[in-house]
Amino acid sequence: MSSKKSVPSVSVTYAQNRSSTTSNELGMRKMQERAYEMRGEQYLLIKSPPASGKSRALMFIALDKLHNQGLKQAIVVVPEKSIGSSFNDEPLSKFGFWADWHVEPQWNLCNAPGGDDGKVGAVGRFLESDDQVLVCTHATFRFAVDKFGIEAFDDRVIAVDEFHHVSANPDNKLGAHLGAFIARDKVHLVAMTGSYFRGDAEAVLSPEDEARFETVTYTYYEQLNGYEHLKTLDIGYFFYTGSYADSILEVLDPAEKTIVHIPNVNSRESTKDKHKEVEHIIDSLGEWKGLDPETGFQLVETPEGRVLRIADLVDDEAAKRDKVASALKDPAQKNNRDHVDIIIALGMAKEGFDWIWCEHALTVGYRASLTEIVQIIGRATRDAEGKTKARFTNLIAEPDAGEEAVTEAVNDTLKAIAASLLMEQVLAPRFNFTPKTPTSGPVEGFDYGEGGYDPNKENVGFDAATGQIQMEIKGLAEPKSEFARRICDEDLNEVITAFVQDKTTIERGLFDEEMVPEEITQVRMGKIVGTKFPELDAEDQETVRQHAIAALNLTQKAKEIALSGADADETGGNTALIDGVRKFVMDVRELDIDLIDRINPFGEAYSILAKTMSEDSLKQVQAVISAKKVKLSPDEARDLAKRAVKFKQERGRLPSITSADAWEKKMAEGVAFLARMKQEAANG
Repeated sequence: MSSKKSVPSVSVTYAQNRSSTTSNELGMRKMQERAYEMRGEQYLLIKSPPASGKSRALMFIALDKLHNQGLKQAIVVVPEKSIGSSFNDEPLSKFGFWADWHVEPQWNLCNAPGGDDGKVGAVGRFLESDDQVLVCTHATFRFAVDKFGIEAFDDRVIAVDEFHHVSANPDNKLGAHLGAFIARDKVHLVAMTGSYFRGDAEAVLSPEDEARFETVTYTYYEQLNGYEHLKTLDIGYFFYTGSYADSILEVLDPAEKTIVHIPNVNSRESTKDKHKEVEHIIDSLGEWKGLDPETGFQLVETPEGRVLRIADLVDDEAAKRDKVASALKDPAQKNNRDHVDIIIALGMAKEGFDWIWCEHALTVGYRASLTEIVQIIGRATRDAEGKTKARFTNLIAEPDAGEEAVTEAVNDTLKAIAASLLMEQVLAPRFNFTPKTPTSGPVEGFDYGEGGYDPNKENVGFDAATGQIQMEIKGLAEPKSEFARRICDEDLNEVITAFVQDKTTIERGLFDEEMVPEEITQVRMGKIVGTKFPELDAEDQETVRQHAIAALNLTQKAKEIALSGADADETGGNTALIDGVRKFVMDVRELDIDLIDRINPFGEAYSILAKTMSEDSLKQVQAVISAKKVKLSPDEARDLAKRAVKFKQERGRLPSITSADAWEKKMAEGVAFLARMKQEAANG
């Protein structure tokens, strides 16, 4: 494999402390125990990665609500029929719990036909029955609420799986229904998601509705750190020229258990003949030896003489595809590593698909939604015996100067970088930022490294058990309202998601040589926070902005230091990020928010891009971005003027247009721009 082209943009190593796979006396893993402690809450939001056990956590909570809290019935709502199997019967008492989870066959509407009046009618019959649990799809539930009304569901538990499908947008029917349930206040809601942010940057709930929920957060870091077997996760992008099918073996290792997601037929990467693409991949792997009569898997002999079992989920012939899909779901084969080697899919084998042996999720072409990327990566992050490494690769077409679609190719490149930056945040330990003051002191449970806590310097503490970094920053603002505190504690990733998805921000951060970092860290991030949380006052918006940019930039600086150390593998281990953060803090005279604002969040991403893409293509991308130079807008000028007012309060003078400091000069330009606008308006 060419080291010139394939560079993991994220490589994370974990401690394998087994905490997320060990059960307590009630048969609950760590995340489930944490969720169960909150079982008395009427509105509960569980944010937890794929494979952390959300389905079973819901079973424990719902059984308690039915038996001990006076609720009549539990309705579990899933986005698609295949996920309904996650809520099949479970003998929980066998592992120490006081009841078993049971769904009468006719009430699992993901499997059952529904009867003469269809699945919506079946929901109505269930509501009138004495049975306790129903499982149905989001669509069935929406139609049932339309037909029977909100009141028909009073005194019941409604559990919504994959909650990121919900949106506060009035056009989102499920979101509107949930808003109505919350307004009536007669049901208990349990919401579960592995990625509580949407690819379209819509809010999942309105702020006032979200404030009603208590949140249980279990991070990717805790999940992966607590595994027994999986130790290393790599995430990267790989650029190809020509047809992807000709380059696929440069990243597809037949020795790794792999899910290949080929591109949608309407995408730029597609050859428009998905069947030929599958045939080409199979031919590249070896000699076809026919079909396995029991499973429908393709049998392919590699040049080394090994026979690969390949599941083709792209086939349009429903009978063939269904046979393969059924063989993949066969519960008898769940723990059989040799059952299948490679799965080729288009639109399948993503959300809710469970194949614990998957070591490599290989996706061709950029996926429109960051949520989808997180879900695909989740296919490879299951823990399984003998599986020590996993990776996600996004195979992307390199921009070609001769192509009309060069702008589209540039957009795909930017989106891949955005996904990578987001995943770095998702996979990192969680930051707890505090202002450095004369009264600051060590926080119990945190290790402050060699020499311990230093009262004369900004300190970095790490709690290995919870995966949290406690960090002091001079001049950092603290949240005033409870809502702002919750964002800073729980939801910085949503702010960072919106930031890295903002096309202007990422274009300028990567390719505009004249860009001053504060333009994006202060002005662009400030605007994104203001748009996302208009109900916060200006002080709390600034606080959220500071916390979000600190989390993003400190992760980037730590990654830069980790990647620059030749012996990172030997000394870093699962502490590479914390070691990088500590080194950065030690190397600066003092860590303050102004210093953090002067870091370009995209600097390290650019250096990785320079290693993965050919020089000609990189110049091509730069040219496309430079051709649409951003002019100062009235909104940006106002934002700069606001910063200029703050500058005057601190320095006793307005910024100077002739200053040698690029950021001071930029603020002065904003003030001058506004003055010109006012003058022109006055002159008519």
